[in-house]
Amino acid sequence: MENNKDQAMMEHFAAWAEENNYIPPELYKKYGVKRGLRNDNGTGVLVGLTRIAEVHGYNIVDGDKVSDVGELTYRGIGLSDLCRGFQQEGRFGFEETIFLLLFGKLPTAEELKLFNDTLSEHRPLPAGFIENMILKNPSPDIMNKIQRSVLVTYSYDENPDDLSIANITRQSIDMIAKFPTMMAYGYQAKVHYYDGESLYIHAPKSEYSTAENILHMIRPDNQFTPKEAELLDLCLVIHAEHGGGNNSAFATYVVASSGTDTYSALAAAVGSLKGPKHGGANKKVLEMMGEIRENVKDWNSDEEVKAYLMKILNKEAFDGTGLIYGMGHAIYTLSDPRTVVLKDKALELAQEKGRTEEFALYDRVERLAAEAFRDKKGQDFVICANVDFYSGFVYEMLNIPKELYTPIFAVARVAGWCAHRIEQLISEQRIIRPAYKSVSCRTGYIPMEKRK
Repeated sequence: MENNKDQAMMEHFAAWAEENNYIPPELYKKYGVKRGLRNDNGTGVLVGLTRIAEVHGYNIVDGDKVSDVGELTYRGIGLSDLCRGFQQEGRFGFEETIFLLLFGKLPTAEELKLFNDTLSEHRPLPAGFIENMILKNPSPDIMNKIQRSVLVTYSYDENPDDLSIANITRQSIDMIAKFPTMMAYGYQAKVHYYDGESLYIHAPKSEYSTAENILHMIRPDNQFTPKEAELLDLCLVIHAEHGGGNNSAFATYVVASSGTDTYSALAAAVGSLKGPKHGGANKKVLEMMGEIRENVKDWNSDEEVKAYLMKILNKEAFDGTGLIYGMGHAIYTLSDPRTVVLKDKALELAQEKGRTEEFALYDRVERLAAEAFRDKKGQDFVICANVDFYSGFVYEMLNIPKELYTPIFAVARVAGWCAHRIEQLISEQRIIRPAYKSVSCRTGYIPMEKRK
């Protein structure tokens, strides 16, 4: 009864909150508000400069947005060129990518070895951390576990508030190294305490790359194939950075601009990435594709697949939102370069795992979804598959639990967050303080006895 009473009270409070916080949409237009920091043509409002990455998906010609082939560069190097380089040389690429993002140059063989050794030294968690922070305080959501672990790390740092670049660099390397360990142990605690499975705590291996250590720490038997590690490494590389305007990077900027510590800034970024509009979209793609597999009898039929996609667009199927998850991006129009890189490797793994039929369905949905959008919105409508469209399928083929899809994204993206934080501290030290227009009416104070 007490719970029912509390719920009724909260619903009563919520009604007031809804009534007194609604802002009519027309007011945003009246005052020229850039909602979501977007211009009317869909482009982002320019709020900063960066040398870390460039995200290109369109050109502005005579004030109009013109679609273009998608490009993503890390420190001026094209993503496809970067990936092709380390793959042709038979090397894991994520550690080299971290080095590039943080320090603005590709490492020599000697520099890369030194950096890898440093990462290895920092991967283990502090004494007592596993028992006190992870095992005694498990979480059903691994992103929240990572976020809490990051904040608690502040207490283990002898110099947490020093904003010198040397200290920030130390903290950045330490966090980048520890994120996979925090994630893996948080997951193991979750499956033990919430799912009733056996508890496995595998220490990271110094000779392993980040991708190898992730597979080693999350699997009970520690076993993985070279192909699996290679593909996970590629996923980490393509998710490592995406410009200063993505939501979690911008959250890092906003929080860091106040002069706060590294752990607070990174915890804010993790909170941002957890959102389904940002880092959690690949899980929605998997759910959607599962429904398509169940409801489309002939996966090889363009007609049947497209008909079901139109039902999704018309809010008659899946979750009723009218969204085809994994399609479309705020910047990319004709193509997402991350998708292009990942798709080829996804096909290789599908062939190895005997899942080429499912891959063919993904390929068909990607093609026909673009057609469905044009049929509904006009033939000049341009849309492409984003990286989330294939990444969930790749993780599924790698037998990575769904609970880890977004956390793995965080393990990769912390490299970009730290790079932007360092760049900000060196080049831009103003606190971020945009303006909000008040649209409330002036009222006088009402004495208690006259209130209704």
